[in-house]
Amino acid sequence: MATDMSIFMQFMRSILLPLPGVTEKMCFEDPAFYVNGKIFCSVKLGKEFLGVHTTEREIWMVKDPHTFFITNHYLKYKYMLVRLETVSPDDVKTLLITAYLARATKKLIKEYEEMQE
Repeated sequence: MATDMSIFMQFMRSILLPLPGVTEKMCFEDPAFYVNGKIFCSVKLGKEFLGVHTTEREIWMVKDPHTFFITNHYLKYKYMLVRLETVSPDDVKTLLITAYLARATKKLIKEYEEMQE
């Protein structure tokens, strides 16, 4: 995937901001996306990583350990890091939508499902 951060952020916003209840704000010094007041992904600007909420990180990390990984900081959290230079746009979209659905309320999920019809 392109590692030009302005292009990547535009890609992220095009996927996430139309989703019901999603907001973007800074988390420490990095842009992050929230739903229902809960963070579900952030872009690590200086390192060109995406931090994303997932309950399936072992599956992703086995699939491609260079692209999908964690550091000691993430051992106790349901988050995974994604290397932007090697991840495919389809995988990013899948991860973002799955993270959104895991953190959204039932009402927001219903709105999302109605958007998909």
